[in-house]
Amino acid sequence: MTDPLHAELLQLAREAARRAGELLRDGRPADLEVAATKSSPIDVVTEMDIAAEKLITGLIAEHRPDDGVLGEEGGSTEGTSGVRWVIDPLDGTVNYLYGLPTWAVSIAAEQDGETVVGVVAAPMRGETYHAVRGGGARATGAWEGERTLTCRPSPPLDRALVSTGFNYVTEVRTHQAGVAQRMIPLLRDIRRGGSAAVDLCDLACGRLDGYYERGLHPWDLAAGDLIAREAGALTGGRPGERPSWDLAVAATPGVFEPLQRLLEDFGAWHD
Repeated sequence: MTDPLHAELLQLAREAARRAGELLRDGRPADLEVAATKSSPIDVVTEMDIAAEKLITGLIAEHRPDDGVLGEEGGSTEGTSGVRWVIDPLDGTVNYLYGLPTWAVSIAAEQDGETVVGVVAAPMRGETYHAVRGGGARATGAWEGERTLTCRPSPPLDRALVSTGFNYVTEVRTHQAGVAQRMIPLLRDIRRGGSAAVDLCDLACGRLDGYYERGLHPWDLAAGDLIAREAGALTGGRPGERPSWDLAVAATPGVFEPLQRLLEDFGAWHD
């Protein structure tokens, strides 16, 4: 039985993700303007990104005013309830800017520092993925009803389809490209979708065997990491560590350790 608090958090997260996704999908202006820049001119923050976060944080404040918030676009507040929301209102900003469909709204809820609820809505796919800690992962989409998510059976590493991402700082991206170049001959292939949240959910859906990336923030990972784990994936960072800025790795159980070891050997976590 789902904890009543977790059920409440899930319902709120799903509603916030739905509303924000509709805002982003239906409100995207044809002449989308850049409101600010992030780490480089390539990595942009749009006006819609900021508007989506305000929608999410406003809805949370209306229903749970004592909760804390960590949001990508600066909507961070301390709370007193023991619950903190970790929000990426638009994961895959550059995809969104260019009109590519792989972007998502990512909302996670932490209780006493542990992620207990995760929701990722991918409006252009018509899919929403969600999980509660200990309760499995599910998704809605073009199919009827909710689908329980389960990772694919683990293939040998040389038959594994693995996704990754690249940082927007040129020096870091160049190093990442070198790691990928060494990885490609040892895998089935590498994909680059442009949204960490969607990649983690694709792993949960059985569409990938693994995923890794360097340079992710907590809001990039929180919801997708829980969804992947609840679908049977293993997640971590460098060996023995949790996912972090240095490295995030997620994969089916048989792929996880050899993929993590390969990334460590290739120095994927540093310049």
